[in-house]
Amino acid sequence: MKIAIGAVGHLKSGPEKELAADYEGRIRAIGRQAGVTGIVVKEWSESRAAQPTERISDEATELWGIVGDGPVVILDERGKAKSSEEFAYWLEKQATQGHRQVTFLLGGPDGHDAESRVKADMVMSFGPMTFPHRLARIMLLEQIYRALTILVNHPYHRP
Repeated sequence: MKIAIGAVGHLKSGPEKELAADYEGRIRAIGRQAGVTGIVVKEWSESRAAQPTERISDEATELWGIVGDGPVVILDERGKAKSSEEFAYWLEKQATQGHRQVTFLLGGPDGHDAESRVKADMVMSFGPMTFPHRLARIMLLEQIYRALTILVNHPYHRP
């Protein structure tokens, strides 16, 4: 199973981009042991539309363009928070059910539209706080890596 991440906003050179690349490399290194054959991150610029609803719509069109065969997870503060273990076992279930891809979508500053949240298989949150886009992407990558380490009994995760 492949993991795809669609993100509105570009990581600029610097610590965030380096940290994201580090976690992507870690995911690639340990992924096969847990049934993950690869990870791809696609990013787009924020929409320049004048109205928030237009921006959200433009960005949704881009994000949903990377969706493949498998579940779609939207990251949104209105979503359900999962423990690292719950997330790990959810990912494992997707792989064992034969899904070819799990897609995670990170919206822009205006968030996701209601239609996208309804259409998604899961709306997930890192808690009730709002995080900057760059940190949310790194947090997602870290949690994917952590989930994989849980699944292969690697000592990275210590409950």
